[in-house]
Amino acid sequence: MRLFHFSDDPDIAVFEPRPVRNPSIRPVGLEWLNGPLVWAIDDDHDFMYLFPRDCPRILIWATPETLETERRQWLGEWRAAAYVERHWLERLEAETIHRYEMPAEQFEDLRDAGMWLARRRVVSIERTAISRLDQEFAPRRVELRVVDSLRLLKNLWNTGLHVSGIRLRNARDWA
Repeated sequence: MRLFHFSDDPDIAVFEPRPVRNPSIRPVGLEWLNGPLVWAIDDDHDFMYLFPRDCPRILIWATPETLETERRQWLGEWRAAAYVERHWLERLEAETIHRYEMPAEQFEDLRDAGMWLARRRVVSIERTAISRLDQEFAPRRVELRVVDSLRLLKNLWNTGLHVSGIRLRNARDWA
């Protein structure tokens, strides 16, 4: 398994643990997840971060508990789907992000959507620049779906799919 950290910064020499920029409401006992950490994502879930930093998106995939009819309805033959608002498409086509490969042995598994964390500084193994982000999804068997508003997808959280929303505070009409 490989772990990655994505950034718009091409010059990170050392990843220092730092608190998240916008803390999340965490269950009791997990408040420490807002504290100083280095985050990484595994290679199966890297598509979640193939976006400009502030781009709002909703990502879905089937879990072992997902009904087959629901999986077919929402995913068809795709492994996952990534929804993005139409006005972000131009940035997906134009921006470059940097994928830093991280030493897996320095991270612990959060057991949540491919996320891993380190409590100490980490030096990456390699950096790869990725352009034309819109073309990175299909090779991963993830369908990029462009919509006018993510707000219309709020009911996805009522399905049997895994649903992740990232940077939704930046989505049009989300509140």
